[in-house]
Amino acid sequence: MSKKSRKLINAAQSKPEPSAPEAVVEPAEPEQTFWFLPDVAPEPVDERDLHEAMKQWRHGRATRTIGEAIQNAYVAIFTIVMIGAMITNLVLKAQSSMAGCAELSCQSARTLVPWATWFALLGLALGVSRLFGPVLVSAAEGFWLMDAPIERSRLLSGRLRLAVLAFGLIAAVLGALTAALSGSSPLEIALWALADGLGAAGVTAFAAAEQTRERVRLTRLVQTVLATLALATLLLTVAVAAGWLTLSLPQETSLLVPAVAAALGLVLLIVELLAARRRLDQIRRARLVSGGSLVAGMQGAMYALDFGLVRDIVVERAAVELGHVNPTPGRGVGLQALLWRDLQRLTRFPRPLVGLAASVVAPYALDALGMTTLNPFISGLILVVVLVPFMSMLRVLSRTGGLARMFPFRTSQVRTVAMVVPLLLALAWQVATVPAFVGITSGGAERSVLDGVAIALITGIAGWLGAVRWVTAKKVDFNSPMVATESGAVPPTLILNLFRGIDMVALITAPVMLGGSPLWSFALAGVAFVFLRGTFNMDEMKSQQEQLKREQDAAKKSSGDKIKVQRPSR
Repeated sequence: MSKKSRKLINAAQSKPEPSAPEAVVEPAEPEQTFWFLPDVAPEPVDERDLHEAMKQWRHGRATRTIGEAIQNAYVAIFTIVMIGAMITNLVLKAQSSMAGCAELSCQSARTLVPWATWFALLGLALGVSRLFGPVLVSAAEGFWLMDAPIERSRLLSGRLRLAVLAFGLIAAVLGALTAALSGSSPLEIALWALADGLGAAGVTAFAAAEQTRERVRLTRLVQTVLATLALATLLLTVAVAAGWLTLSLPQETSLLVPAVAAALGLVLLIVELLAARRRLDQIRRARLVSGGSLVAGMQGAMYALDFGLVRDIVVERAAVELGHVNPTPGRGVGLQALLWRDLQRLTRFPRPLVGLAASVVAPYALDALGMTTLNPFISGLILVVVLVPFMSMLRVLSRTGGLARMFPFRTSQVRTVAMVVPLLLALAWQVATVPAFVGITSGGAERSVLDGVAIALITGIAGWLGAVRWVTAKKVDFNSPMVATESGAVPPTLILNLFRGIDMVALITAPVMLGGSPLWSFALAGVAFVFLRGTFNMDEMKSQQEQLKREQDAAKKSSGDKIKVQRPSR
């Protein structure tokens, strides 16, 4: 056995001496930063204090106070005050002239027009309330507060009162203005203003109560009934002014009717406000935040005075609520396919046809009120409003230039096809309103049939081109040179956005309102059509020139010819 092997055997047989056991070190308990709350009553938290703290944190980041903003915009405020004084003077003069009118048309206007205004304002307040909420919160408030274990009603009650008060005040002002223009007495004006304000506040509270129950059908039904009653009242006004019907009411009804309407509005306001106040905790957070998001989007669009973008946001909201549609196959080839799509859209979404049919009453009502001179202009503006929903394809193709360039047609061709269906609807509107421009009342227009047809045709064309101008207007270019104002730098096109659509109607109807020949209006309409259809599209011409230059450069490179460089002269 080798020496190395013996060492290994001896090392394996030797046992190590037992060592003393080492002390086990117990780990120290980590410092706790979270404890479960004991089963005791939590400390009470004031929801309003939380909201005030959040508002203070948000407003503390402001760089300018309201006083400084008003001081910088004193020119705009002074302008608004001057324009308001001028409008007030015109209203007072119109009220005095209408009050001295003893004809049957004036009497029917004083009696029935405030009724129609009452129904219309209530329907409008209910529709806007249903669109926005009327109770809503911003996205930050919905994230910070609405998910917290607090009582929502204490936070939302102020929003409810603010919405009710705002709709009530706006309706009261509009109701008083309409009653004054119809020639009512000061007491009647006050009563109708009270009735309109309380009624609008009442239906706003009703919309809030339905919002807590997540019901929409009842609100839409009431809105439809109010709109139908307003339209029926206007038709009755026209029928009485034209002598088709006789309306004889006691003198006491001029004060009794608005007083009863105000009492009904007050009762509705109290009942629905209490019902909505008790159920504010049951409104879902998603429903509250959706209204706030809609308002935030509209604020951004209103900053650029882009009312078309405001309508796009509302249309998108309605499409999201609808969810889905059934696809429909197209028909035709080329430009006929685009035209057929516009015709299909009338059957798939016929709701705008109701507004178009209701707008036929406007020229008759204006003629019954004796507003013969302004009838083409006002009726043209109303036609602009009701024709815009029929120009969805024109809106998309004018705002999305890349999509329009995908078609193998010129921009003018695509725009012309997109304008055909609204033109046909405008022609149907013109045929239905010819008697209003000829004159159906003793205090209205007195024209021949040929002149009435010409005025109706001019009004329809003005409304159609005004709607095209409103839809196809370009977006505000903030890279263009600015105009210095007291409120800061403003793009020139930002100011012009306020008058788009109105400018076309005023331009085309100005000759007939000033007593000129209708041929001037037709000539102006032809020139406006040439420009609006994109015949002289500068952007398209520029892109064509760039494309032609690129093709010439490519052809020159492919030819392989040497480029001769002139020798520099010494």
